[in-house]
Amino acid sequence: MPKVFERDGFVFFFYSNDHEPIHVHVRHGGGEAVFVVDPLVELRESHGMRMHELRKAQELAVENKELIVKKWHEHLG
Repeated sequence: MPKVFERDGFVFFFYSNDHEPIHVHVRHGGGEAVFVVDPLVELRESHGMRMHELRKAQELAVENKELIVKKWHEHLG
């Protein structure tokens, strides 16, 4: 489970067998969400995360989109 980055208690990661489209998983406070990253950062699904947590997670994903895409290609081809 490659970790992409961690900030403000949010952990962004991929699963080793992840699939297209490029997306990132994020955990925070016992909840998890998935954001599609390319072409735009958009929430795909969430479980147990509050709206303010989802907004912050999306903000962090947008700020780190280039890093997420780079790490995706490094880890998943």
